[in-house]
Amino acid sequence: MADMSRRFRLLIAAIGIAALAWLLLATLERALSMAQRFMTLPLGIRWLIGMVLAIILLGSLTAGVYWLRPRKARPQAKAPNRSTIEERIEDLRGRDVDVESLLTELKELDRRQISGRIHIAVFGEISVGKSALIAALVPGIRTVSDARGGTTRDVALYDGESPDGQAWTVADVPGSAEAGGEARERMARDEALRAHAVVYVCAGDLTRSQATELHWLGYFGKPLVVAVNKADQWTTQERDAILLRIAQHADGMPDAIVATRAGGEERFTRKLPDGTVEDVRRQRKPDIDDLRQAIVRLVAQGADGLEAQRANAVLASLHERTTESEAAYRTAEAERIVTRYSRRAIVGAMAAVAPGTDLIVQGALAAGLARDLATLHGVTVGDIEIEALLREARMTVRTGTSVVLAVAGNALKAFPGLGTLGGGVLHAFAYALIFDSLGHALAATLAERGHLDGKEAGEKLRSLLADGSASRLRRLTDLTREVLRDR
Repeated sequence: MADMSRRFRLLIAAIGIAALAWLLLATLERALSMAQRFMTLPLGIRWLIGMVLAIILLGSLTAGVYWLRPRKARPQAKAPNRSTIEERIEDLRGRDVDVESLLTELKELDRRQISGRIHIAVFGEISVGKSALIAALVPGIRTVSDARGGTTRDVALYDGESPDGQAWTVADVPGSAEAGGEARERMARDEALRAHAVVYVCAGDLTRSQATELHWLGYFGKPLVVAVNKADQWTTQERDAILLRIAQHADGMPDAIVATRAGGEERFTRKLPDGTVEDVRRQRKPDIDDLRQAIVRLVAQGADGLEAQRANAVLASLHERTTESEAAYRTAEAERIVTRYSRRAIVGAMAAVAPGTDLIVQGALAAGLARDLATLHGVTVGDIEIEALLREARMTVRTGTSVVLAVAGNALKAFPGLGTLGGGVLHAFAYALIFDSLGHALAATLAERGHLDGKEAGEKLRSLLADGSASRLRRLTDLTREVLRDR
């Protein structure tokens, strides 16, 4: 029997080799026949066909190179080490900046690591069935239905057990894309970053904002499964087409895309045999087996195996939030510095001989303003750089003296109460305008460039000197009035 089986396999192999040889010979014969016919064509036709074939070949090669080229690695959030973030937070606290939310985030990072539980965040826009899906994942949860919009107003954590027996905590977070819900959306995003894995819930093809959210989760490297909920409302062909389009729009971000039915309550009207109708409510049976399996695969490494990835996402987010707090502090402190020097300039201007003779004679005051702003932004500047900046500022102010005085005169006319427009008052307001413009121009340049760029600061100064917006003139008028009243 074994010998017969061996002979049979040899026979099949021989038939296959013979068929392949025949196919090659037939192809060669066909090619030679076409070549002979090609050579009988007029020379012009041969050149035309040759060019068309060359274009097709070149296009095919280009397409092949494009599709087979190595893909650029997607940008991934890289967090600085924890000690660096802690030092920055402590520095902010030393400057009386509120950093409690940042410190709380660090404590929560440690608490979850110690707990050893797998944390899964269910994330998505409002009214896509997130809460109902969680109720199916973690039995015993009461779901809330509200046709007016999302019902989750805070982060709710539910403890349960995964299908493979691991302890997990599922987070129900507020839905995104809610009018006026920016704070809750930030809360939801923070919880998604704290989780080991994310279930992103949608109820159809991805919108542009949903695709953006998926890319955001991918940027932070979150293990991710997309759950297309309410799948029972489509036919099999429609559902498959939606899953395919989501895969295309998601651009490789999710680890899995599954169709689900969260269950929940359905309502419909039924006509009875006697002609009457009744409203019927019944519970739909959930279908989340594919989702459960996808989550199991996603967290197969366990909490310890996923912890480094989770910590990187949290620390990367903390790095961004700390940077925002630092920028906000520098902006507020820069405003205080500019106001302080503007007040001093107003006082000095009252002793000036005549308005408009040299609107930036207070060189020492301007140099102090530049040094204080540079120190605030952590930029080291020397006397040469300061002098270059002051030369640029003097030139800008001198060429714009008429503009400065015109803005000052208009402000004093529009917002009276400073007394006469003559001499000292006009000069004082002009100095307030100059130092306010110089300070804001320099602060903006330092924040954007990270170094002292005299030319760019000069361009910004020129623009600000001509800014006659009502709110700004009102602020400078009030400042001038306050300084003169104190004197």
